[in-house]
Amino acid sequence: MTLLAATATGQGATATATLPPPLTLIITGALLAALVWALGYAAACAVAPFARCRRCEGVGKTITPKGRVKRWCRYCQSTGLRLRIGRRLYNYLRRLRHDGTR
Repeated sequence: MTLLAATATGQGATATATLPPPLTLIITGALLAALVWALGYAAACAVAPFARCRRCEGVGKTITPKGRVKRWCRYCQSTGLRLRIGRRLYNYLRRLRHDGTR
C-alpha cells in the first residue's frame, strides 16, 4: 500500500498523493451519512419547529415530590416547548437576508 505514487515525466519526477481505495470509501460513506443526517434534521425543523423543553421536560413547570408546583419554567415561558436550534438558525439567516435586501 503506497500513499505516494512517483511518476516520471520528461526531465523530473513528480509525486502525487493518492488515497487507498478502502479509505476513499470510508470518507465517501461518512460524507454521505452526514448529508443524509443534515437533510433529515432540516426536514424535522421544517415540519416540527418546536421540541420539548429540556429543562422542564415539556411540562412547563418544576414539580415537587408531593406533586405541587415548585416553580414555572423560565426557559420555555411555561409552554413546555422550545425552538429547535436548526429552526433558530434558519430564522436568523432568513431575517439577515431580508434585512440585507431592503
